[in-house]
Amino acid sequence: MSDFIPDATILVQFALAAVVLAITPGPDMALYVGRAITHSRAAGLACFAGAVTGILVHTMLVALGLSALLVAAPTAFLVLKVIGAVYLIWLAWQAIRHGSSFSPRTGKNARAGSLVGHYLTGIGINILNPKIALFFLTFLPQFVSANDPHAPGKLLFLGLFFLAVAIPIILPMIFAADRFAAALRARPRVTRTFDWLFAGVFGAFAVKILTAQAR
Repeated sequence: MSDFIPDATILVQFALAAVVLAITPGPDMALYVGRAITHSRAAGLACFAGAVTGILVHTMLVALGLSALLVAAPTAFLVLKVIGAVYLIWLAWQAIRHGSSFSPRTGKNARAGSLVGHYLTGIGINILNPKIALFFLTFLPQFVSANDPHAPGKLLFLGLFFLAVAIPIILPMIFAADRFAAALRARPRVTRTFDWLFAGVFGAFAVKILTAQAR
């Protein structure tokens, strides 16, 4: 079992990236918080549960797909890591240039909808979002060596570890949706701080992988 768990240094680095990603306002967070405000707290939680399911699907597909790539063409796996590093730099630049996307709807919706419907909405928005698939495809490999025979298991572990880090952060935001949304709207500088933190952390990871591959 321990063979599939990355070393402590990698876990700390990954946890830092996961925390930054979880606290940075974006479309997914707008969905959870928005549904909690306009429908009910249960609706927000249902949407979040759907998104978690979507992330599990992405993790499984990425782990299996990259596992096949690693066995068939280790060099291609390295190329993917470099492409991923460039993509992380682009994400960092976009965060600085355009800022976070967070605009939950306000006011009560007359149609509450079913919890199953909210859950399916969360799944659909997550799975059908190509940016999320691309992110996981390029983000997870940054923390696994192409020469590691246990890379597939570690990719899967990191996907689950991401959820373990993110869930305790996001749940309180949903439970305090009104206050959380109001705080972000009233303090745009806080949101910009998240943007710069996101850019700094992901930029640093990108530079690290690029310089490592250049040696």
